[in-house]
Amino acid sequence: MLADSGVTVRQADADDAVSGVRPRWVALPETVEEVAAVLRACAEQDLAVVPAGGGTKLHWGLPPERCDVLLDMCCLNEILEHAAGDLVVRTQAGVTMDALAAVLADKGQELALDVPFAEGTTVGGTLAAALPGPRSFRYGTARDLLIGITVVLPDGTIAKSGGKVVKNVAGYDLGKLFTGSYGTLGVIAEATFRLHPLPVARRWITAELDRAELPPIAAALAASQAEPSAVDVDWPDRGGPLSLAVLVEGAAAEARAETLRALIGKGTVSDARPSWWGLILRDEVLIEVRFPATGTEAVLDAVAETGLSLRGSPVSGRVLLESWDARGEPELAATVSGLRERVEAAGGRVNVLAAPYDGLDRWGQVSALPLMRRVKERFDPGRRMSPGRFVGGI
Repeated sequence: MLADSGVTVRQADADDAVSGVRPRWVALPETVEEVAAVLRACAEQDLAVVPAGGGTKLHWGLPPERCDVLLDMCCLNEILEHAAGDLVVRTQAGVTMDALAAVLADKGQELALDVPFAEGTTVGGTLAAALPGPRSFRYGTARDLLIGITVVLPDGTIAKSGGKVVKNVAGYDLGKLFTGSYGTLGVIAEATFRLHPLPVARRWITAELDRAELPPIAAALAASQAEPSAVDVDWPDRGGPLSLAVLVEGAAAEARAETLRALIGKGTVSDARPSWWGLILRDEVLIEVRFPATGTEAVLDAVAETGLSLRGSPVSGRVLLESWDARGEPELAATVSGLRERVEAAGGRVNVLAAPYDGLDRWGQVSALPLMRRVKERFDPGRRMSPGRFVGGI
């Protein structure tokens, strides 16, 4: 029985539901070995498991085909090692991003990931959802900053790759596989990240632009030797202007910011971060659009016809669309279909991260789906890990 694993287990309630699917039990392991014990017990009893961090994104993705056990990682909340001299930190998956940031800041360092729900988001959830923030333009994504990972496979095997390797899974880069896997391959238990020093100064250049002004300005900012760390836009009203914000960090930030302001041709320089910077204000309906830099104008034109608010980075080729109105499933499906057709024609992709309807085509055509299915079969042949949550019902 699950209780025989020695791990604290309680009955699930309505607050534990995953996209509306209520589990039977919630397991609360306190060590990597206890995570392994839970997964071994679930394998023996053919129980489906959904890992959970802070719960901020449990409604993202499709509902699981079944969910017997919610594996709550909240008790694995220790920062195991901070080698400040080497700019490396190793942490358990249940550590929240704001707690990690506070510890690193005491040593003048940071993990340069801008997560949208820092108060509740955990390290494991950040990796599992792989949602990049504004500064990914300069520092890269979670996958780029991850240098080591410990995971527990569906049969209870503990595997490691990257920094401080103890046991590896031959032929696989576990960090890259598990980042963005939505809990469908196993459980992220620990992670080791490359850090950066906190910048000595930060300046934001803010300006209002007409839609047609953004593509050439974004291209010029991306190529500028003043090296912005991020370029983000906020466009809540398709009938109004876009708010542009450009972040400059480090040495000579003021002078470099003035250079970029001159490049834009207007705006102000300040050390105050815009109130909307890097945030997701509402994610009942949340759509991700990825596109090449050459597709910025086409994406803006397509979004203009959806009635959705836009926030994101034209230089990183990724924006998020939020719905501020109540849309029925047929209307939202038509919106997504029309948007996807135009964005794909510009070389981009449209992913529905969150929506209250199960019948939507969340990911469209995915060319790598056959390979993804083979990886799923290799790691989780019993389909016990978050079954049906990800692309193609993986």
